[in-house]
Amino acid sequence: MDEEKRITLRLPADLHEWLVEQAKSARRSLNSEIVYCLEVKRAAVEAGAESS
Repeated sequence: MDEEKRITLRLPADLHEWLVEQAKSARRSLNSEIVYCLEVKRAAVEAGAESS
């Protein structure tokens, strides 16, 4: 990441709990887990756009 932006994020409690568990199982911080999920989604969207 060349530049970082700070945001406030509101999540439903159940989604927060799920993300915390995912982060723990992957040995990542909650922030890193959220970034990872978003990067995976972005790559999937971009791959889908390339195949269209």
